[in-house]
Amino acid sequence: MFEVGKDIFKHGFAGAFGDRIGRQRLRIIYLCFIAAFFVFVVRTLQLGIQGTDRARLAGADGAWTIQRADIVDRNGDILAKNIMSGHIILRNSVVKDRDAVATTIHQALPYEYSLADALELVNSGRKFIYVKKYASDAARAVVENAALVGLEIEPIQTRRYPKRRLFSHAVGFVGSDGHGLEGAERIYDDYLSENTDPLRLSLDSRIQSVFYEQLSMAMQKYQAKAAMGLLMNSRTGEMIAMVSLPDFDPENINLDPAKNRMFMPVRGVFEMGSIFKIFNTALAMENGITKEYYVAEPFKIYDKFGRIADYIRDLPSFKPPRPNLTVEEIMLYSCNVGSAQIALDLPDGVQREFFNRLHFNETLDLEFGRTEHPLLPAQWGPVERATMAYGHGIAVSPMHLLLAVNAMTNGGFYIYPTLLRRDVGVVQGERVLSDEISARLREVMFHVAEETSGRQARIAGIQIGGKTATAVKYTNGQVDRKRNLTAFVGIFPVSAPQYTILVILDEPQGTKETFGWRTAAWNAVPTTGKILDSILPLLFE
Repeated sequence: MFEVGKDIFKHGFAGAFGDRIGRQRLRIIYLCFIAAFFVFVVRTLQLGIQGTDRARLAGADGAWTIQRADIVDRNGDILAKNIMSGHIILRNSVVKDRDAVATTIHQALPYEYSLADALELVNSGRKFIYVKKYASDAARAVVENAALVGLEIEPIQTRRYPKRRLFSHAVGFVGSDGHGLEGAERIYDDYLSENTDPLRLSLDSRIQSVFYEQLSMAMQKYQAKAAMGLLMNSRTGEMIAMVSLPDFDPENINLDPAKNRMFMPVRGVFEMGSIFKIFNTALAMENGITKEYYVAEPFKIYDKFGRIADYIRDLPSFKPPRPNLTVEEIMLYSCNVGSAQIALDLPDGVQREFFNRLHFNETLDLEFGRTEHPLLPAQWGPVERATMAYGHGIAVSPMHLLLAVNAMTNGGFYIYPTLLRRDVGVVQGERVLSDEISARLREVMFHVAEETSGRQARIAGIQIGGKTATAVKYTNGQVDRKRNLTAFVGIFPVSAPQYTILVILDEPQGTKETFGWRTAAWNAVPTTGKILDSILPLLFE
């Protein structure tokens, strides 16, 4: 095309355009064509590289404008979303009509700038001013419609969390650069940054809200230091609910103490008390222990020199139905004395191997973060083995505990948890216990929920299995009877568990309603019962 033009420019057309005037006219036409062509090229490149403000502000008109994918729950409810917004900016150096700009600022933000204030801003001599950050849609519309040189909209996307505190730990938050710093925002940062399709989590907003409400009420009622609640699908490992209190506001992380951002079910380690009797009972069954144990008085533990090393006692409220109890009855009535004797009857090394099988000896590198490392005894002597039988002398994270109990009761498979929605199928995991022993444990847990300390967790229409725990804490290395941790772990339905639930209250206080008692039967169990009463219709709808 250019060669043809150059030829015409140089030689002209034969005939009518062969004269000098014709050549001059063609030269003018050719130059106009070249100028128009270059204007077209430059404008096309500008639009292709930068886009237009209209396109940027269109939001949903083009998926390319979204810088980060949404996060939704298993039912599609939005948990995190980028919202199109913008700052109103003033470039005084290019303003042409200062009166009109000042008037527009006043009209857009009448409660923030009087006309006099706006004029002072325009005449301030400052070259660049943020008139309003994150301006409302209405304010931005006033500025856009005015279309004045020097008064502009700087488009910006902000991350919003419609559920706010409800999912603060699970979903997390992003930093000033838009990349995830905690929770799912950090774990799945690559996906969220590179895709536009929503990230669908396994969590259920309806279930999460029940946990949050009941744990908040329990924390206030019993003046607890903290509260935690977990619900997992026993077969798929899907986390349906994860609540840790106290919490924080993901849209204003400086509003709450930094320590509130710690997700205690994963980052905390605690002595979990009598829930460990589930594991001790499984060990007894696995090793063929069938005898009865005398439990009517404290049990003496002797060192290698034949001296009394320690006494194992039960709570004053413990009243065994008879002096001698079977392995199943020791778990049913939560007997420390009997549990200690079982542990000392086990072959050397068996307890330690079993705990290793349940990953109590290691940090769990989970899909949604690493747990803290459990605290194990330096040596596994008679006293340590006896006390670990009922959950003292060993500290694990609540997530360690949940996964281990789930493995004991779902048929014997250790399943790692996930925050992503999975399809229901055949249980896949590492076998750590026989199906027969798992069934026997479920039967005992059913009787715990029906007959003893777990009665207040019962729900009409479905069979619940469970185990309570009340673990004392230490102050300056000494047992502190005024500080404890209470918990309830449950499975349902007992015959073929689909869900495992764990509820923990940290340092609850006695009330008039509980007659001053601070044990799990008086706080963690009724809290779990209220949660189950609300969520069962949602889980089995």
